[in-house]
Amino acid sequence: MPWSLIWLVPYAGALVLALLYLVGVKSEKIYGWGSVASIAIAAIISTLAAIRVYSDGPIYALYGEWVPWLGVTLGTYLDGLGVIMALVVSWLSLLIAIYSVKYMEGDWGVQRYFFFFTFFVASMLLLVTADNLVLLFIGWEGTGLASYALIGHWYTDEEEYWVGVPGRKALGQPMYFEPSHSAIRAVMFTRIGDIGMLIGMGFIYLLTGTMSIPEIAAQAPAWMGSLAAKGILLGVLLVFSLGALAKSAQFPFHEWLVTAMTGPTPVSALIHAATMVKAGVYFMLRFVPIFFAGAAAAGGLVSDATTQYFTIMAALGAITAFMMATMALVANELKLILAFSTASQLGYMFLAAAAAGLLAEAGVEGVATGIGAGLAHLVSHAVFKAALFLIAGWLIHVVHSRFIDPMGNFAKYMKITAISMWLAGLSLAGVPPLSGFFSKEKVLAVAEEAHLYWGYWLALITAGLTAAYTTRMILRIFHLPPYEKPHTHHKPHEAPLLMLVPYTILAVASLILGLAWQTWTSKALAEGVQLTLSLGEAAKLTIHITGAVLGAIGFVLASIAVVAGLYMVARVDFPRIVRENAAARAIYNFLYDRWYINSIIYIIVVGGFAGLSIILAGIDIGIDALYHMVVPGLFVLGAGALRALHRGRSDYYLMLYAYFAALVMLFIFLLWR
Repeated sequence: MPWSLIWLVPYAGALVLALLYLVGVKSEKIYGWGSVASIAIAAIISTLAAIRVYSDGPIYALYGEWVPWLGVTLGTYLDGLGVIMALVVSWLSLLIAIYSVKYMEGDWGVQRYFFFFTFFVASMLLLVTADNLVLLFIGWEGTGLASYALIGHWYTDEEEYWVGVPGRKALGQPMYFEPSHSAIRAVMFTRIGDIGMLIGMGFIYLLTGTMSIPEIAAQAPAWMGSLAAKGILLGVLLVFSLGALAKSAQFPFHEWLVTAMTGPTPVSALIHAATMVKAGVYFMLRFVPIFFAGAAAAGGLVSDATTQYFTIMAALGAITAFMMATMALVANELKLILAFSTASQLGYMFLAAAAAGLLAEAGVEGVATGIGAGLAHLVSHAVFKAALFLIAGWLIHVVHSRFIDPMGNFAKYMKITAISMWLAGLSLAGVPPLSGFFSKEKVLAVAEEAHLYWGYWLALITAGLTAAYTTRMILRIFHLPPYEKPHTHHKPHEAPLLMLVPYTILAVASLILGLAWQTWTSKALAEGVQLTLSLGEAAKLTIHITGAVLGAIGFVLASIAVVAGLYMVARVDFPRIVRENAAARAIYNFLYDRWYINSIIYIIVVGGFAGLSIILAGIDIGIDALYHMVVPGLFVLGAGALRALHRGRSDYYLMLYAYFAALVMLFIFLLWR
């Protein structure tokens, strides 16, 4: 079986769509269903691969050398982590593609949309199934290229597609972004991290002579030991991981993800739920076991450096989770709330993966459990967050506004959508028996076992904040009157079947995965972890009801109850409080303007480089003036002086000769003395 078809078929599908466009085919259905067909084939092959891996072990399909002088092979590596990622990417992308067929109907760029959509899915599948770092990086950059086009899909920049309140500024910097601007931001933020990733790849290749991920894993004690002996292992690991931090929008790279909401809503579901932002998490889940194995074998300086590395990555994950949750509390754009939530949940995944590397006392079994916790939350989040974004797409279409203020009382008209929103939302909030509860609890347990107590408490507080902003969002949209008059006059109704069915399936799947967690779900994920490179041990992912777990459940339910009481019973007028109370307004502005981090980045980085460019431009102008004005001017003056000496009279020339001869003789005489 040519397992590379997992990613080759979607690439071929994208190529066919491009050729159809070039020959003048305009039919929307051909592009939409052509994209669906190619992704469906990839999903079927991914499923066959998963069956094969779970029954016979990892697949290493090597098709020969690709770049012989670099020792780069062309192959597909499918272990437990690889096939689970391929399943998540392909099947969720398939549902989102089906939703897109109806959502993008009549859009002026629909052909371009489905080309880049399909190309994106192919690149993501290449990324998670590549056997070497070069292929992985090609898929990595492919997702970046396609995301640029998809985020900036409506590049004509009409205000209805913006993110942020038009005219709003923080610290003098605009807090509203057009699609074309947001697309560039996504490229700039992620490319900074990708440069670090390339540097890390270079170091590893110089020490191993290979780009093969299994071979890099096998040589981990040697190359990590060499770097540790030079005192640069920690720095190389951090630089190598910059791409993952940027791709998965971890602090301080999170700002690109927030403004990526300018793209069509299915793009938000694709990027923020199932695929692109999970690439960084996949990187961590793939390489943390390798780093741990290298440290365990080499010990000493290697172990010290990796401990520092894992601690730093855990801190970034926990900080991101908390920070983004606080921003979601006050956001009033539906997709923006979900974007903050995405970055926050990605922080949980980074915390789990990093905590796995710190579980040295528990050995490989502890690492496997940590990796399993991160993978479990990745899968769980991909399902419920895709549902939430797809629902958001329909709700925004209903009111023709990205803000939640014109939304309200939708439960009367959209019962299936309301139920789906509650299922997916409560899973996000971590309420049992939905899948989000089990995966989040496992992340908390792993953080505690790794003695990351500060990370545990920060993640627990974040869980309460998550429940609060999720409840606020759902109550305001489905069960409370709108804050302002809707822009449309037609009665809200359920979405068309092509849109309704995908998000309903995903919402119900979140419940089913949770109900089956203690039996089938945790077992399948645990076995997948056992079949993952550098592990070989099953993760322990079942949840035991302890006092800590009951306390976490009580904290989440209390957050939901408090928010419900404030909105449904007390009917607190929060906008009025913000208007009339200076302290409340200051806190609100701080959170609404994203802790002023975006403004600080623009002031320091953009403004700093702008100032530097002015200085360099001034230097350039000075050099240009020197070469083109000062030097030529001196030559002109010199030429004029020389011309003045030449009068065309021989007696004058003889006189000058005598003068200069006398001066030379005088100079020689003085020098001789």
